[in-house]
Amino acid sequence: DPDDPDLGPVPGGVYVELVGGPLDGQLLDAIGWSPLELADGALLMSERGAFGPGGRSAYEPAEVDGVYPSRFGWRGDVP
Repeated sequence: DPDDPDLGPVPGGVYVELVGGPLDGQLLDAIGWSPLELADGALLMSERGAFGPGGRSAYEPAEVDGVYPSRFGWRGDVP
C-alpha cells in the first residue's frame, strides 16, 4: 500500500538494490524469491524508461554476496 506510513524495508527482509537505468537507487523486494529467480534478474515495469508507460526495464545480477545477489544492474529497456 503506497499510503502505508511504515512503507520501507522490513527488518530481516531480502532486498536487491537497482543500479543504473530509470529505477536507479530503488530497492526491489525479493522476499520469497528462490536463488534461481534471483539469478535470472527481473523485468520491471517502469514509466520512466525509454518506452514510457507500459514499458519495462531489464535488470540482472551485478554482484553476488553468497547465495543472494545484493545488486541488479540495468541492462536496457524493452516495450
